[in-house]
Amino acid sequence: MISYLLAGAAEEPVSLAEAKAFLRLDADAEDGLVTTLIAAARLHVEAVTGRALVTQSWRLVLDAWPADGTVTVPVSPLIAVAAIRVFDEQDDEHEVALDGLQVEPGRVLLPDPAVLPVLRRRLAVEIDYDAGYGEPAAVPADLKRALLALVAHWFEQRDVAVAEAVAPAGFDRLVAGYRQVRL
Repeated sequence: MISYLLAGAAEEPVSLAEAKAFLRLDADAEDGLVTTLIAAARLHVEAVTGRALVTQSWRLVLDAWPADGTVTVPVSPLIAVAAIRVFDEQDDEHEVALDGLQVEPGRVLLPDPAVLPVLRRRLAVEIDYDAGYGEPAAVPADLKRALLALVAHWFEQRDVAVAEAVAPAGFDRLVAGYRQVRL
């Protein structure tokens, strides 16, 4: 299973103005740095939790059609499935109708295809989907707080080696309820 980003976040879950207010910055001299820190903090929160904070488009590639028809998506919360394609032995692409598709939190129950072509051995199924909380206003407050805490920590610790400045105290508690547990 391979998953990759098709279209990233169109906007950040925290605005420059919100971050500057949190940092108690009035001047514009540090705006470039703060903007960069916001994006880096979002990516860090997303990596730690396995969740997209704002809407993003992803592609999941599987070697075979799942026997039970169930696919767990690696990035949540799952908003919708945009397309499903399969590739036959001649590498021809076939669209799979989304009729009968069921979307549940974190997983997709694929439709029972009437007839599937003989699929190629590797990378035979592509599922395009959207994940995230949607608009920045829909992002849970504790995830926004974790993001702002990272921005502030990294802003204050910019002279420290990256390994020593990764996360501030309390960050793990803020994101703990959002971590995905894989069995």
